[in-house]
Amino acid sequence: MHSPRVKRKPSTRRPRAPSHLPPVQTQETHDAALHAIRTLLKGRTSYDAFPVSFRLIVLDTKLNVKKALQCVVSAPLWNSDKSKFAGMLTVLDIIHLIQYYYYTANYDSAAADVETFRLESLREIEKSLGVATPPLLREHPNSTLYDAAKLLIQTHARRLPLLDNDSETGQEVIVSVLTQYRLLKFISINCTKEIHQLHLSLRKLKIGTYVSSTIPPSDSPDGQNPYWPIATATLDTPVFDVVHMFSERAISAVPIIDDEGVVVNLYETVDVITLVRLGVYQSLDLTISEALNQRSPDFPGVVICTASDSLGTLLELIKKRRVHRLVVVEGDKGRLLGIITLSDVLRYVIGQVGIGEVAEPVEENASPSQARKQS
Repeated sequence: MHSPRVKRKPSTRRPRAPSHLPPVQTQETHDAALHAIRTLLKGRTSYDAFPVSFRLIVLDTKLNVKKALQCVVSAPLWNSDKSKFAGMLTVLDIIHLIQYYYYTANYDSAAADVETFRLESLREIEKSLGVATPPLLREHPNSTLYDAAKLLIQTHARRLPLLDNDSETGQEVIVSVLTQYRLLKFISINCTKEIHQLHLSLRKLKIGTYVSSTIPPSDSPDGQNPYWPIATATLDTPVFDVVHMFSERAISAVPIIDDEGVVVNLYETVDVITLVRLGVYQSLDLTISEALNQRSPDFPGVVICTASDSLGTLLELIKKRRVHRLVVVEGDKGRLLGIITLSDVLRYVIGQVGIGEVAEPVEENASPSQARKQS
């Protein structure tokens, strides 16, 4: 008699591509490749990074939040009263809104308000929560990709609206939005030779945020977090606890780990937006495990890598598929070691940039990025 075969649930983690390193690896060839990439970006404009075909959705600030989220999770905003650009709607705006209602209103009144709440009122919510109002970023499409990348790095933004002026009326025109992903994909497509020379490991280059060997400050909310400074959660963590992490730390994803620190999933801000779209934003006391049952079936899975993988391998991956972050794991089981975001990658490729400063090459002994926030 044969026992029935148990069908295992497929893992949400995606296998990583092997890293193919060149036979000769030197710091000089690596640095030369970085210099060549930066030189290319200084000679190309934001127009050059536009896809052959694309659509742009612009939202009027008079539109209510619920209707806006039915079509996008991020878009440029337009003030029709003043006929001018009014900033960007981002996922973090919605996270702040959810947090505000969770603390200040009951579910019934929150549900009623969300039906009529307008996009133009989001900045008032940020003031009430005491979070910083995002800067009104913009750049001209003729600006160099290097300058656009510097602005993204300086302001910790993930998207940069590109504005021009109508030659006849002088009125502002929103042309497109340049994202970190689009910029890095442009590099991966147009710098094939150079990225094959970016062979040094991610850990050696200090790209990303890694679990620290030091103890967090006693007054830090991470005092009991063994994976500090990385924010983590388990399948039993309430959704709102993770929403609070998103808002407080200005991050967009949290690794989900088991008791041994093995990465079993990833919970993202877009997962919270899914709850809002389904009308279950009043159910933030759900556990992560329960909330994941509401996740879209087209979730691409958790993209993992190891600290010994190369930057070139990472950029090759970006060329092939849409990647927003990678979870760095170690050991056969895949224990959490770090997290790498597109912000981390762009910051390294462009160079360490401070506000008003010129980008400089990243030295091998540069200070670690552990103090930086996850993006």
